[in-house]
Amino acid sequence: MKAEPNRLINASSPYLLQHAYNPVNWYEWGEEALEKAKREQKLLLVSIGYSACHWCHVMERESFELQEVAEVMNKHYVCIKIDREERPDIDQIYMLAIQLMTGSGGWPLNCICLPDQRPIYGGTYFRKNDWMNILENVAALWSTEPAKAIQYAERLTEGIVNAERIVPNVFSEAFDVVQLQAIVNPWVERFDLLEGGHQAAPKFPLPNNWLFMLRFSQLSGHQETLKAALLTLDKMAYGGIYDQLGGGFARYSVDEYWHVPHFEKMLYDNGQMLSLYAEAFQLTRDAQYRSVIVETVDWLAREMTSPEGLFYSALDADSEGVEGKFYVWDKEEIDSVLGADAALVNSYYQVTSEGNWEEEETNILMKAVDDAVFASENGLSLEDWQAVLKRSKEKLMERRAARVRPGLDDKCLTAWNAMTIKGLAEASVICEEPAWLKLSSVAAKYILEHMRAKDGGLFRNFKNGKASIPAFLDDYAFLIDALISLYQADFNENWLYEAKGLTDYVIEHFDDADGPMFFYTAKSGEALIARKHELMDNVIPASNSVMAQNLQRLGLYFDLDAYTERAREMLLAILPQIKTHGSAYSNWAIQLLNEVYGITEIALTGENQSDVLKVLSSIYLPNKIILAGTNTTLPLLRNKESIETKIYICRNKACQLPVSTVEEALKLIN
Repeated sequence: MKAEPNRLINASSPYLLQHAYNPVNWYEWGEEALEKAKREQKLLLVSIGYSACHWCHVMERESFELQEVAEVMNKHYVCIKIDREERPDIDQIYMLAIQLMTGSGGWPLNCICLPDQRPIYGGTYFRKNDWMNILENVAALWSTEPAKAIQYAERLTEGIVNAERIVPNVFSEAFDVVQLQAIVNPWVERFDLLEGGHQAAPKFPLPNNWLFMLRFSQLSGHQETLKAALLTLDKMAYGGIYDQLGGGFARYSVDEYWHVPHFEKMLYDNGQMLSLYAEAFQLTRDAQYRSVIVETVDWLAREMTSPEGLFYSALDADSEGVEGKFYVWDKEEIDSVLGADAALVNSYYQVTSEGNWEEEETNILMKAVDDAVFASENGLSLEDWQAVLKRSKEKLMERRAARVRPGLDDKCLTAWNAMTIKGLAEASVICEEPAWLKLSSVAAKYILEHMRAKDGGLFRNFKNGKASIPAFLDDYAFLIDALISLYQADFNENWLYEAKGLTDYVIEHFDDADGPMFFYTAKSGEALIARKHELMDNVIPASNSVMAQNLQRLGLYFDLDAYTERAREMLLAILPQIKTHGSAYSNWAIQLLNEVYGITEIALTGENQSDVLKVLSSIYLPNKIILAGTNTTLPLLRNKESIETKIYICRNKACQLPVSTVEEALKLIN
């Protein structure tokens, strides 16, 4: 007989639905649970994870599915399950609490709180017996020494409120190359110059780190950073972290060789990787980078696109309860599928009878050399080898499609969709693939038309035809960023005006009267124990760093000094922190690049703009914005209309005399 469901059965989140038949009396975060805790003076147990989280699944199997564990949880606690991807505002508060308590964090995140939401104890993954002991001990503390628990909570909450407090910079400091060098020099020492990425394992892709390095190298001429960035892109594209058959990147590699991935695929990683590999392709014209983009877009279109044209959030690491089972291969299976081609393909992907993943005695597909080198080593022309590889991939994909698939997290999040919209738009221009721009614009239009609140704001999530959670700062920041990228792909000014409208909404609803940064939650949002800013760039850039870039670019497009000045104030306030740990502030460092080297405004007029745009899109100019179109209302294009094609190069509110060729324009830029 199937167990009765708990309250999570009505949730929209796939992660919460995974726990709907636990014997734990789970609640969603909301008034019912919070009022119950206050009324009964019971401790809150806030358990946070996400659907693709391997150790979340393990802790569920080992603890939350067991009646004896559930009895302890239900007796002493009001138990709340939270999807961190739907409610990052709650997650960031309790993650900070865990980091203050233990010095580290991660998911699953389990935090025990007073009835008023203030945390007193917590951690990440716990084994069953440890978990039960903790539950009993903390409950006993609350029962016998409540004053001590309250004292813990007061100290911890004070730390949460004061952490990451930013003091506005009252000095009008100039930005210069010396500041960039102070950030880059210690950063370079952490590079792994043999395997790419940063030293030590696990290794995360951190696409924004390498985007900074590409741009810094191009603008400064620094060769060591360029070599490190391209080595990292090569190693990731060769490694097991990249799905060699189906495209798309896993969340991280557990080793320093990019060999064994944590197999979950997250939308936010892959949206950013499109932008990173597109810029690398624009710089190098390396066919491998273009191939990564093509295969990743194919994966998005094939497996991650909703009927509405939005993009799903993630694929699980596990299938049939085994991590990576969907993606790995026995040599015998490849031999049976490929026949005469098997020997070459096994050699190419480093497949052995014993398995190249010794721990599991199976094979993760990965490459050692590029296609041209492999073809030459095996006495084949490049064209012949690529024909063998193409038909072999098709056969292996067909066989893999018959396996039990990893779980799909089918909620659609505005911020993560926006990163993907941006990546698709940029890649479409650089790789000259108009179909990708259509994928991008369909998703953007759907968000703008169907995920809007009555006051003009956004919703964060969409699932089963419904958007329900008010958006956070990252949703606005990344969508504004994506809309600017869409404008630079098709020059439809509606994208820019939508971006400006959302920016004005952010200024009105997320403003901090005591400093230049924006709060992560809107002033109309739910009151939690702290209202935080998001400042550090991590696997996803901080929403404030994205907003600073948005304000600068929109300030240039619309000639709004208030926007550009606010962007400058934000960067000045964070500058001391960037120097301490460049990798954790990489998107702020990109904004520093923009300030130090300036942003070139390229304004195009005339009837043959498309020819000029095609040439410009093949040239790596990382610190530019482009304006083009006819019947425009943008200040920089006003009174510049002409039949003859003209290129205006502008900086700091001054334009050079127009030129008619890209070659002449590049001389003015350089």
